[in-house]
Amino acid sequence: QVQLVESGGGSVQAVGSLRLPCAAAKYTIAYCMAWSRQAPGKEREGVAGLHTDGTTRYTYSVKGQFTISKDNVKKTLYLQMNSLKPEDTAMYFCAAVPYNSGRCNALLEATAFTYWGQGTQVTVSS
Repeated sequence: QVQLVESGGGSVQAVGSLRLPCAAAKYTIAYCMAWSRQAPGKEREGVAGLHTDGTTRYTYSVKGQFTISKDNVKKTLYLQMNSLKPEDTAMYFCAAVPYNSGRCNALLEATAFTYWGQGTQVTVSS
């Protein structure tokens, strides 16, 4: 029922930065949130997750580079991406799963999430 809309994607040179917002509508219960990405020919992978208690998780390859956060007033999830590399090129998706689903212990597993945005493309050039 929750609706998620990502934006903020685009093309950027290596070592540049982007900030991706994900606006949530019909967000009336507790959700764990996450960002995942999928590159051509690759499986979708979780890159960052945010628990309802504020705990964050990051896949090793982006730790210290990406930051997941939220604005509860605006009901918007963010992914701040710094020091971008060509291997970060992918379609980025925000995702949500209800807290009471029992899946919030799998914040970096794309298969744990049940609500998805449409995705936004990020392309990083050398």
